[in-house]
Amino acid sequence: MSPSNRSGGGSLGGALGGAGLHRPLADINVTPMVDVMLVLLIVFMVTAPMLATGLKVDLPQAKTSQPINPKEPIVVSVTSDGHIAVGTETVAIEALIPALQKLTGGDTTRIIQLRADRAAAYGSIVGVIDELASNGMVHIAMISDAPKPAAPAAK
Repeated sequence: MSPSNRSGGGSLGGALGGAGLHRPLADINVTPMVDVMLVLLIVFMVTAPMLATGLKVDLPQAKTSQPINPKEPIVVSVTSDGHIAVGTETVAIEALIPALQKLTGGDTTRIIQLRADRAAAYGSIVGVIDELASNGMVHIAMISDAPKPAAPAAK
């Protein structure tokens, strides 16, 4: 076989490079993709804190401006034995809505924080939620404790 016919494709195949010299690349090169992803990660890490805190602005003065007065939370508690309390005052289920209306001044958009004992009967909790919702107080926040961190393992 002559040197020009080593590829096995005849003289035409040898002139075009042959089947063995230029094979298609079957592997995907992931290095550029990883580089782009790392750049995007850095961009998001830099811009995320700016989006969370907002921009610093110099607010204008107004003669009629009034400070925003945050309202005290209204807390309804259900104990393990089924007693209901508004703040620190124990009330019956029938007196719950009048007590809350007195505290809110009829504002049904106020958030009611519901704290229920872990051992409280589910029916008691649902009864309080139902009483609140049926009287238009639908902004209810269920309060829970944060999980305690696990104790370090003894060595």
